[in-house]
Amino acid sequence: MNKENFRIVLYEPNIPQNTGNIIRLCSCTGCSLYLVGKLGFHLTDKYLKRAGMDYLEGVEVIKIASIKELEEKFPENSFYYFTTKVSRKYTEANFKQGDFLVFGSETKGLPEELIFSNPEKSLTIPMLQEKRSLNLANSVAIALYEALRQSDFLML
Repeated sequence: MNKENFRIVLYEPNIPQNTGNIIRLCSCTGCSLYLVGKLGFHLTDKYLKRAGMDYLEGVEVIKIASIKELEEKFPENSFYYFTTKVSRKYTEANFKQGDFLVFGSETKGLPEELIFSNPEKSLTIPMLQEKRSLNLANSVAIALYEALRQSDFLML
């Protein structure tokens, strides 16, 4: 691929099937996947492989210790943090190629200090207030396709 695509970041994901689905999404869109911190499964997990199917080989999956380390490695890139704890909609962001789309674990989300220390880069996907959250893989797909739409799908 000639152009730098979007990058997906999962912070301490717990459910291998979600990560497998996100691997498949990354494969179909040319995105790399960063897995940050402690994972709730092993990368050899059968459910991860089953959900990712034959898409695993086509995706660059990078394991990294912390979001801070990732931000330090890519100081010129923008990071967007997805959460249910803010009101700024994901459609209000101006995504560009090379941006990092960061999602928290299925059970805890992202650390609050990360969200609230980056208010201009913290985004939400609107949903009914009485509901807890969308599925992680669905959230990643919604956000990524908005970013791709904004870039006129040039990376595809």
